[in-house]
Amino acid sequence: MVNVLHVPAFKDNYIWLIRGETGNGVAIVDPGDAEPAIRALEREQLRPQAIFCTHHHNDHVGGVAELARRYAIPVYGPAHEPIPAITHRLEDGSRLELAELGLRFEAIATPGHTRGQINYYGHSLLFCGDTLFSAGCGRLFEGTAEQMHASLSRLAALPEDTKVYCGHEYTEANLRFSLAVEPDNRDAREHLERVRAWRAQDHPSLPSTIGLERRINPFLRSAAPSVRKAAQNHAQQTLDSETEVFATIRRWKDGFRG
Repeated sequence: MVNVLHVPAFKDNYIWLIRGETGNGVAIVDPGDAEPAIRALEREQLRPQAIFCTHHHNDHVGGVAELARRYAIPVYGPAHEPIPAITHRLEDGSRLELAELGLRFEAIATPGHTRGQINYYGHSLLFCGDTLFSAGCGRLFEGTAEQMHASLSRLAALPEDTKVYCGHEYTEANLRFSLAVEPDNRDAREHLERVRAWRAQDHPSLPSTIGLERRINPFLRSAAPSVRKAAQNHAQQTLDSETEVFATIRRWKDGFRG
């Protein structure tokens, strides 16, 4: 049984610790800050074995070099991102195995938020950095709407029971936007109530699942008539493709203050 522990960092980041099937070894995902990770490792008496990086933004990699030096562990990450500490560069479809932890993951290229971002999929778990958020997706800082829509479509095609571990606690705000797009989405409305209750008790809203995201996340629902209609109303023009629908709601979300 693979367990995942969450470590809050900065204002709303999560560092994930993937605990292997045996022993107290872990892989550290996206450590933007070394200190919270070190405190969690010491508190839980865990032994880091590797670091996984999804993309180059500092709030995801700022602690990588210090952790790699402190524990003398390998760093896995995207082949085409400027992360100097990486020791194992991964392409789309690359497979990595940490035999001592019983962990096996595949890298999925997900350009859009950055040009070279990768996600990690294995054990029915997805570590997606800033590609997919619960009820949302990353901003298009480097990639195109076409790239991000294709990346999200790949993730949406994963099995519906896949647990989704995102890089940030954005769920409540994202759901408010989801309901601006689809006011009659009962799944989104019910999930917002659950998330508000969890956050009131300082519990994370994650992991989500791919099945849930297909129902509540407008960025995975460009083909839904209700999302297309909302996007066309917002743009005040006809949109001829799912990519155009996606691009419209992405721009809408960029300026949303609801």
